[in-house]
Amino acid sequence: MALHFSQVAIIGVGLIGGSLAMILRRNGLADSVVGVGRRIENLKTAVQMGAIDRYVVDPKEGVAEADVVVLATPVDTYEGHLSEWASCLKPGAIVTDVGSVKGALVEHAERTLPRGVRFVGAHPIAGKEKTGVAAGSDRLFAGARCIVTPTSKTDPQALEQITAMWQATGATVLSMDPYLHDQILGAVSHLPHVAAFALMDALIEIRGRVPGLDLAGHSGGGLRDTTRIAASSPEMWRDIFLWNRDNIVAFIERYEEALGRLKELIRAGDAAGIEKALERAKQERERFPAPVAVTPSP
Repeated sequence: MALHFSQVAIIGVGLIGGSLAMILRRNGLADSVVGVGRRIENLKTAVQMGAIDRYVVDPKEGVAEADVVVLATPVDTYEGHLSEWASCLKPGAIVTDVGSVKGALVEHAERTLPRGVRFVGAHPIAGKEKTGVAAGSDRLFAGARCIVTPTSKTDPQALEQITAMWQATGATVLSMDPYLHDQILGAVSHLPHVAAFALMDALIEIRGRVPGLDLAGHSGGGLRDTTRIAASSPEMWRDIFLWNRDNIVAFIERYEEALGRLKELIRAGDAAGIEKALERAKQERERFPAPVAVTPSP
């Protein structure tokens, strides 16, 4: 389908929202991209980078004439945003998002938006540890996956347009039930972040109990690779943990059981048992698909 919007409003011009805005402008997919946010310096940077045409701090003004509104703020802010400006949206507008949690948030958006305004949940699985539009890139989503989460209430044409928008970024678009999305992402994304944050917290405790122990100075690639995602935004991950808490708590319990089994094998000096457990994990890890190679932009 031919994809073109007159005006797109990006609520939250950070890494994800800014990168999407950049792609929309550079690919000529929108006549105007308006950024909405609180941090003026970040919005000015977005204009200088060519990510947005202009910015406003009043979201009601930003969404009033938009064909598409993209929520790219922490998921805990969605309810407040929609209650503030949903009534300002024009008939036929599409609201979508980039959040890592769907389920209850999709239901709330569908209940809150006025008649004639369509909602399509979306989650581009891409990012960096750095935040802000300055870290954005028009290649951020190339080769990545984007999950759209339609329900029985989703307008087919709106779904088609949002799917086409993400395909235009270079992402592969998959469709999934919102609650199934939260289960899967809870296991493959949210739990690893829990583990990385908890590991860093454990290292802080270990360092505190042994005065003068220089852990950071002796860290190698293994620690850096394992804890890389612990450098992610605490605000964003706080909200994700809370909004997907039931799935995450259940998966933490499974992780605790796995740690407990390995701990007991090590405590018992069970060499054969340790090797068997590690081999099982190694074989599962080797089944992971290879990452998609992405050609950097010139």
